[in-house]
Amino acid sequence: MKEDELEKKVVKIISETAEVPEKKIKLDSNIMNDLELESLDVVDLVTAFEEAFGVEIEDNDVKKFQTVGDIVDYLKK
Repeated sequence: MKEDELEKKVVKIISETAEVPEKKIKLDSNIMNDLELESLDVVDLVTAFEEAFGVEIEDNDVKKFQTVGDIVDYLKK
């Protein structure tokens, strides 16, 4: 998957799962502060990412997710 496609898919999942307008979601958006997500929202997002990308995201890795870019970088690996 190309990087821009990955970014678009991540933004779409965040938008649909957390009910945040796509235009508000940027790579440098802080998940908790800028997008105003709570820890339960993050759990829902992780589940959505795992299903969409066929990966398993460890709890320790989730703690490192500060921005949307962090998630994209993680999923690139």
